[in-house]
Amino acid sequence: MKNNPMNQQVPTVPCIKLKAYSISELAALYECSDKTMKTWLSEIGEEIGPRKGHFYTPRQMKVIFTELGIPGMMYQE
Repeated sequence: MKNNPMNQQVPTVPCIKLKAYSISELAALYECSDKTMKTWLSEIGEEIGPRKGHFYTPRQMKVIFTELGIPGMMYQE
């Protein structure tokens, strides 16, 4: 039998709402501790800029998702 493209499953892409997130919320998304998240964010701090209060703005979140990847996304090599 030939492979029929209609029978193949299309991988789903995780959908993450682009909104303001705190460090604790980010740590939960990335399934790591707050301390680990702070370390990862400190490495890209110049690109992100300072938080607004306790939260990273949606614009900052675009940078974080770009630099760290989308939480829960599977990568195939």
